[in-house]
Amino acid sequence: MLSSTWRYRFFIFSSIKTELRTKFIRSRLGGLWMILNPLAQVIIFAFVLSAVLSARLPGINNQYAYAIYLMAGTLGWTLFSEIVNRCLTLFIDNGNILKKLAFPKIALPLIVMGSALVNNLLLFIAILAIFGLLGHAPGMALLWLPILMAIMVALALGIGLILGILNVFIRDIGQVVPVVMQFVFWLTPIVYMANIIPAQYHSWLVCNPLIPIVTAYQDILLYNRAPQWLDLANTLIIALVLLLGSLVLFRKASPEMVDQL
Repeated sequence: MLSSTWRYRFFIFSSIKTELRTKFIRSRLGGLWMILNPLAQVIIFAFVLSAVLSARLPGINNQYAYAIYLMAGTLGWTLFSEIVNRCLTLFIDNGNILKKLAFPKIALPLIVMGSALVNNLLLFIAILAIFGLLGHAPGMALLWLPILMAIMVALALGIGLILGILNVFIRDIGQVVPVVMQFVFWLTPIVYMANIIPAQYHSWLVCNPLIPIVTAYQDILLYNRAPQWLDLANTLIIALVLLLGSLVLFRKASPEMVDQL
């Protein structure tokens, strides 16, 4: 799979470029929509949730601290959810292509990953612009962000590929996962602080591998401090195991998937 990915690297890059271009080919604003959509989201967080609700965070001398906290968590969650949701129906949506064209099937999730990374980068730029308007300037801790993104991508691809493969054979998976994703979102401290969770439920937090990554995003963007690498180590191990397991499953199930599609 690695060798075929390298041989088809230009196909993958051109497919990512074509996918991004076709989204806005009939739009007068073109690629600006890739910035305006997430920008509208972060503006809502900044002004509605902070200015209206007047939320505050301890240790941050900024009236929009809660909005900054929310946007930091949203940046990580958006990357995760986009990859998982798109991988869920990836092989079903591209069934005709898989039957007619000869190319490595592993290229499809890589195209999804590349597109999601571009979208997330644009969201990151929009968030930085909002931070500037709110008087908050992230520091050198931003240098750790690419590592967090890599861990998040590995975790999302591992989960997304497994679900996408299972969805080919068991179509109920596609109906259940969106509901589960909503629960996962609210069980991850994105819109609330983890310390408000009652102590008797803290043991359940270790069951959610997203929590250390989202917390690391908030540490970097809000508090300008390095992530807690000890907490991230477990998530990294889980991500690598899931990614490796998904690739093994993908390799074994590929011939049968085409027949099912």
